[in-house]
Amino acid sequence: MDKIKWGIVGTGRIAHKFAEALNGCEEAELCAVASRSKEKADAFAEESGSREAYGSYEDFAEHSDAEAVYIATPMASHFNDAMLCLEHGKNVLCEKTVTLNSAQLEILLKTADENGLFFMEAMWMKCRPVYLKAKEWAMSGRIGDIRFIKADFSNTVPYDRNDRLFRPDCGGGALLDLAVYPVTLAADFLGNEPSEIISNAHIKDGIDLSNTIIMRYPDGSYAAADSGFELTLRNNAVISGTKGMIVFGDGFFYANDITLYDENRRPVECFSCKDRINGYEYEIGEFCRCLSHGLTNSTLVPRSGTVSVMRMLDECRRQWGLKFPQE
Repeated sequence: MDKIKWGIVGTGRIAHKFAEALNGCEEAELCAVASRSKEKADAFAEESGSREAYGSYEDFAEHSDAEAVYIATPMASHFNDAMLCLEHGKNVLCEKTVTLNSAQLEILLKTADENGLFFMEAMWMKCRPVYLKAKEWAMSGRIGDIRFIKADFSNTVPYDRNDRLFRPDCGGGALLDLAVYPVTLAADFLGNEPSEIISNAHIKDGIDLSNTIIMRYPDGSYAAADSGFELTLRNNAVISGTKGMIVFGDGFFYANDITLYDENRRPVECFSCKDRINGYEYEIGEFCRCLSHGLTNSTLVPRSGTVSVMRMLDECRRQWGLKFPQE
């Protein structure tokens, strides 16, 4: 099987993790990396084994022979960086949160379609074996009808107005950086179209330090999510139904184990799966599978789900009266 040639745009911490996974995937080959600094690109290329290093994203887009590109730049740059790659004929895997708002995402998807390219959000959680096992249990009726989902993602992070997490111009705030995970979980299991969203947030200097989101559905089911930088929570998730519940281990979006309980809270089945590399290999595998089969949409990370989640996050910010400087 011919390997798919990959490029990485951005050289931060997550780019290093992705490169490590990429180098362990038989179906993929890292051929190029790009940074705003040639020195950083060269250093990253030497560490990762990339054949080429580019000191500008424009140079990479124009001259690299990469077929697939992983966008690992700061969130506020995703739209421009992904658009640059799409306009130069490259298939794009874009780190979450994929754009600042749903309008930007719609433009990227339209551009991908017009150029016959594949575009996918890098929502690694939805490609991991433990998550897929939870989907299998839920969809096969093991917990009955799903009535409630509770998921948290909150870590104590000292406030630093120069850190990207706290800068409005970088798309900072807990909503896009953290809440995207529990909202994605809820939407994937309960549906992309809640009948009502109720949210609140602690706003400071143009970003949300913490937030609470409730998603209500027409059948009476609902989900609740707490995210933020002000408290340390277990970051776990529970999917509860009429016949039992599924409980993820702490750090639900990368958990290596889940447990299925019956309606009396008795454990019925456990499932564990350690990462083969570091967890990013699963989304790489899904992207390569789709690309090699000429698919226009991923079954694990479908475009419709990504668009719906972005619209939900838009609605939260609308309720808070919060806009980014670029909007």
